[in-house]
Amino acid sequence: MVNTREESDFIGKKQIPANALWGIHTARAVENFPISGQQLHPELIKAYGEVKLACAQTNNTLDFWEDKTKAEAIEKAAFEMSQGLLNEHILVDALQGGAGTSTNMNVNEVLANRALQILGKELGNYKAVSPLDDINLHQSTNDTYPTALKVAAIRLLRELEQNLLNLQEAFQQKEKEFAHIVKIGRTQLQDAVLTTLGREMSAYAEALNRDRWRIYKCEERLRVVNLGGTAIGTGLGAPKQFIFRVVDKLRENTNIGLARSENLIDGTQNADVFVEVSGILKACAVNLLKISNDLRLLSSGPHAGLGEINLPQLQAGSSIMPGKVNPVIPEAVVQAAMKVMGNDQVIAQACSAGNLELNPFMPLIAHSLLESVDLLKNASKLFNEKCVSYVTANADVCRMRVHNSTATITALVPKIGYERCSEIVKMVENSGLSIKEAALKSGHLTASEFDELITPEAVCRLGN
Repeated sequence: MVNTREESDFIGKKQIPANALWGIHTARAVENFPISGQQLHPELIKAYGEVKLACAQTNNTLDFWEDKTKAEAIEKAAFEMSQGLLNEHILVDALQGGAGTSTNMNVNEVLANRALQILGKELGNYKAVSPLDDINLHQSTNDTYPTALKVAAIRLLRELEQNLLNLQEAFQQKEKEFAHIVKIGRTQLQDAVLTTLGREMSAYAEALNRDRWRIYKCEERLRVVNLGGTAIGTGLGAPKQFIFRVVDKLRENTNIGLARSENLIDGTQNADVFVEVSGILKACAVNLLKISNDLRLLSSGPHAGLGEINLPQLQAGSSIMPGKVNPVIPEAVVQAAMKVMGNDQVIAQACSAGNLELNPFMPLIAHSLLESVDLLKNASKLFNEKCVSYVTANADVCRMRVHNSTATITALVPKIGYERCSEIVKMVENSGLSIKEAALKSGHLTASEFDELITPEAVCRLGN
């Protein structure tokens, strides 16, 4: 039999494994919410540790604990959580009722029992270190949870921004590599006018640059926190000095430019900032999906499709078709992007469903938002390192298409006019000649004039 200790709460008593750092509130939450089967995001747990550390340090500075040894033990426990050393003890499901109270209590119990360990005292001896009276002193779930979420999101967004920068630079490198390759540009999937493969890559780089900048600016939206507002933003149960100092301490510890909300009631009840950030993530997902599908299309075939570029071959693509290799990385990126778009809708619904002074659906908001950042962070890194950096061009295919597509005729219009170009198109259709052969046979152009009109410089020139 497992050795146990008895703990009690408002509901009653319960047996807890004797060596568990969590307690009765965690046990009830684990029983009540077997929903997603997913634990809290590791960065959210670490950020919660940072929030608790800032609160403990502020309370200690303000002399709310006469026993400085206890205060130091609490600070040490919170620091360990901020470093990810206590993640395994946070057991509650990512999705839970109660606006995140189960998460806060799981954290409080683990920190209290870890502090008891540090002090050499028996686990569950909450008269010595209390999860509520000590670890949660001057706090509420309603200010600590959203603050921790914002800290975690900022940290992950910084990683995403760097990954997008790396991906942008990979496309910029391809822009340089492919600058000399003239190809058919397409609109509505039909031959349109000439461009270069390099210019095609440059458009992807530019879109990612916008994403990177938008994500960088997300930190401004997330850095305003409601820590110190306690239950509904009035600061009930917390002294003014604590409210004025605790965010400063968290800012100092995290090296993030955090600021206390000027209206803590607004900061507690309204979650629209998460909708805004999620919308920016959705925009990034849209670009990644579009770019991924473009690369799939450009590499299609390779013999019966466009086949203008080659993607790296990473694994066999079929159990029945020998030699088939699929564009698996772009396909994976597409799926990640679609999931982010779905999460955006979930976040919008959850944020709009808050009532009066609190949004009870913060766990769903947190889970969906951090998942979206993770998906984009991982997908953009994978896209760069296993696909884009190894894209090569089929220059011969691009050249052949240029010589045989009526899209090339448009490049001749400024030189010989629309009517003469129409004559060449008819000649191509009736004779089977290439565009160049028909243009030369018409007598309207020399070979050197034709070649000049379809150089990379000519097709990329702004205007005629």
